[in-house]
Amino acid sequence: MKRLHVLSVASEVYPLVKTGGLADVVAALPPALAREGIATRTLVPGYPAVVAGLRNAEAVHHFAHLHGGPARLLAAHAAGLDLLVLDAPHLYARPGNPYLGPDGDAWPDNALRFAALAGCAASIARGTVAGFAPDIVHAHDWQAALAPALLHYGGTPRPGTVMTVHNLSFQGLFPPTLLEAVGLPPHAYAIDGVEYHGTIGYLKAGLALADRITTVSPTYAAEIRTPEGGMGLDGLLRQRADVLTGIVNGIDESVWDPAGDAHLASRFDARHLARRAANKAALQARIGLDVEPGAFVFGVVSRLTLQKGMDLLHDALPAITATGAQLALLGSGEPAFERAFAAAVKRHPGRVAAVIGYDEPLAHLLQGGADALLVPSRFEPCGLTQLYALRYGAIPVVARVGGLADTVIDASEMALAAGAGTGIQFAPVTRENLEFAIGRALALWRDRTVWRRLQRRAMAADVGWTRPAKRYAALFRELAAVRAAPAPSS
Repeated sequence: MKRLHVLSVASEVYPLVKTGGLADVVAALPPALAREGIATRTLVPGYPAVVAGLRNAEAVHHFAHLHGGPARLLAAHAAGLDLLVLDAPHLYARPGNPYLGPDGDAWPDNALRFAALAGCAASIARGTVAGFAPDIVHAHDWQAALAPALLHYGGTPRPGTVMTVHNLSFQGLFPPTLLEAVGLPPHAYAIDGVEYHGTIGYLKAGLALADRITTVSPTYAAEIRTPEGGMGLDGLLRQRADVLTGIVNGIDESVWDPAGDAHLASRFDARHLARRAANKAALQARIGLDVEPGAFVFGVVSRLTLQKGMDLLHDALPAITATGAQLALLGSGEPAFERAFAAAVKRHPGRVAAVIGYDEPLAHLLQGGADALLVPSRFEPCGLTQLYALRYGAIPVVARVGGLADTVIDASEMALAAGAGTGIQFAPVTRENLEFAIGRALALWRDRTVWRRLQRRAMAADVGWTRPAKRYAALFRELAAVRAAPAPSS
């Protein structure tokens, strides 16, 4: 079987730079694809943390002028990946969040910063890097979504293009006056091109012009074709339904492995669940909860936003604490939610704890020590936190939406009687239903035999990349074959 070559294009990659699950997916998919005979090189911006993480980098191309200054393309092997890094200090050498300035607002030149990333991808696809001719360009989210458009308008020959949507709500909308500056021809600004309600829509461009579209769960693929879930793009996605596929994400089971996780106080597996108790105690002490072995601990690792249902969780805090349970929260996001949970800690000392920010070791300890993980999202393309929870035996309590619905089997009475169930689902997504689901979790926990069985089934769930990688590989091979086929004679 011919070895395919893929250029993956993304704005972040774990562990060099991470703001969310996108970075984890971008890091974990290439090794899984390698087992399917597909070689991946990953293009990312040269943020300070990325450049600092490179060793023995080689400059393989220079750009005399790239949106305001010179740049170079570096090739290196880092974090287990073959990387191409767009080193453009005038665009990327900024501290902190890769998308936001110190005031919390988007960098005013984000349109050019990520047009440069996409333009670099298109250049690589057409032979910029000697000896590398990708069969497929795989663009992730709006920051990379101009790449399929630039290749489309650049003519043939070109590789196949795949656009993966990790979250449709982030679309990258910019003024039409930038059309020429970002490398697009005048005729691209059309309803069947990049125009979107009077703007250049980066994500819309990728969705309209990529050869194939994927998103990160089958249920989310269906939801985004509806007016309720389509964020204004449902009509386009219905029109392109024949090239839209939902593929559930996996997790890197070498990074997220409770039997070998150095971030845990006590490593464990499904046969030694009693060892989780030491992690609960360590979590309680680390995050500021009363160290009570008999207290049920609900965990949350999340962006603090309306999408994630953080208002519902905040309103449910009295119901949680009234049961004697505790809440351990790790996350950051909208300032109003950060303030609200900080205030809740003061109202419920020892029962509610919140660490505002992101702490990778603490995220691991929380999964290994919490009894259950709450994910009350209003919509969730896939979600990774519930997959980590399954792997670590922290029973996920999730809204029945998107990838949460696809990855968690509700432990209903019927499911339990049949020896099934890996978590708890609730719908519709309201505070009342969240509180009812919390009550269900506590009721199951009181029967420790039932709870242990539930944990073992959760830990046995297939949450790795093997099956998703096979589906991506099949899609890439099918597209490459289509692109390579001779045009029909007239």
